[in-house]
Amino acid sequence: MSKQEKSVRWLNKSEAILLDLPPKENDGKRKQNRYRLTAKQWREVNIRRDYNKLNKNKPMKPNSNNVLVIGDLHEPFCLKEYLSHCKSVQEKYNCSEVVFIGDVIDNHYSSYHESDPNGLSGGDELTLAINKLQRWYKAFPKATVTIGNHDRLIRRKAFSGGIPKQWIKEYAETLNVPKWVFTDRVVIDNVQYIHGESGRATKKAKDDMMSTVQGHRHTEMFTEFIVGANFKVFGCAVGCGVDNTSYAMAYGKNFKKPAIGCAVVFGGEYAINIPMDL
Repeated sequence: MSKQEKSVRWLNKSEAILLDLPPKENDGKRKQNRYRLTAKQWREVNIRRDYNKLNKNKPMKPNSNNVLVIGDLHEPFCLKEYLSHCKSVQEKYNCSEVVFIGDVIDNHYSSYHESDPNGLSGGDELTLAINKLQRWYKAFPKATVTIGNHDRLIRRKAFSGGIPKQWIKEYAETLNVPKWVFTDRVVIDNVQYIHGESGRATKKAKDDMMSTVQGHRHTEMFTEFIVGANFKVFGCAVGCGVDNTSYAMAYGKNFKKPAIGCAVVFGGEYAINIPMDL
């Protein structure tokens, strides 16, 4: 079924309300009613059903400790629509905490790989990235950022050049996001959030025997459980928001397309991925 085609599905009243569908005349007589749904609507229903099944039908609380996880941005080379997608996911799932999984900026001009000679200068790219990050800062004024390899490019080059770290500004000051907390790793409800340069999320979760959420690998978006005799953990690859048509992403033109989306972690127990409609 394509995004535009519709098929008939049976929904209960709360599922119909979730999709803003009009009530049926016989709502009081039947537990479920038939609706014609698009593929997108049916996916939303299945996400909610999966959540209810794993949480024994406990409703999502308004002041929950659900965590919205936002994928790699690589500003100023992020898709414009990605912000509204992440914001709508935060509101739908009542996320009280926000984690940017790293690489909030690209620093293409300072890459260890070849930079596009026709691209923006270092100053222009950084200024544009800072300006675009203000949209994100306005939407999510309180957030944690797990530092990515692109974020730390300038610090790495300063280190290689023998420049003491005292000369380098803090990330929050440079990027004009004073309330964001930048860190290499954060743990919330016994789930670790990292950028993910050491391999796949499932491998890291298994190695550490700890549920792990990460980004870095633009083409991956999944949640998978690893279950043993005495423990159960999950690995979640968030996805990203990069604009694959930008010159900064030219290095990946022969790779798989990036997986555009974000993730939500529910109380440290379970994670879901929410892809963005393209």
